[in-house]
Amino acid sequence: MPKPLVIAIDGPSGVGKSTVARRLAEQLGYSYVETGAMYRAVALLALEREMDMANGEALGKLAATAAIRFEPSVSGNRIFLDGRDITEAIRSPEVTTASSLVSVHPPVREKMVERQRELGRHGGVVMEGRDIGTRVFPNADLKIFLDAAPAIRAQRRFRDMQAAGQTSDEVLAEMAERDRRDQQREVSPLVAATDAVHIDSTGLSAEEVVEKILLLVRQKGAALERPFDSK
Repeated sequence: MPKPLVIAIDGPSGVGKSTVARRLAEQLGYSYVETGAMYRAVALLALEREMDMANGEALGKLAATAAIRFEPSVSGNRIFLDGRDITEAIRSPEVTTASSLVSVHPPVREKMVERQRELGRHGGVVMEGRDIGTRVFPNADLKIFLDAAPAIRAQRRFRDMQAAGQTSDEVLAEMAERDRRDQQREVSPLVAATDAVHIDSTGLSAEEVVEKILLLVRQKGAALERPFDSK
């Protein structure tokens, strides 16, 4: 009997990774892991402790001891840090900025990658981030690299961040800076895996992107928790 797949979804911010990955996991009956939330959790803890965001060694030790777990809910995963629900707290602009600073440090990424591999070692998981197909699971059964036109990405990010009081110009500047950090960091820069399937989500709904991936899953003959309709 075919084993459940490890599905890696990578891409920059604003391309719809989280929405697509969550809905795909729901369709397949798989676990959903948002790796970015794990870095955000470390960033939140670092902010609370007023740590130096340039001290990679200290931040790596923090990442090693932080108790991070996901808990499924009707609206998607809740994330807990040391027993407290931080699902909303990690979405603030301050944590977003801090996360991009924390995640560039090799000691932090090393600890997070260890945990992410453990979460997906039995398969049956949709994991999204920026280095899943290249670093976390280089042998993933299916790799997707999701992208979109810069203007569309900025619009999507602005919708997400409006509630936090950010302007469109601030969101665009923040996105450009995050792209620069992601692409230029020393460890696990944002690049598409050579064997990833590229999907441009410009002009596509999340449901349409999920449909495209479901067809690829069917081609793999995956073991599914429940059937799905490919239309």
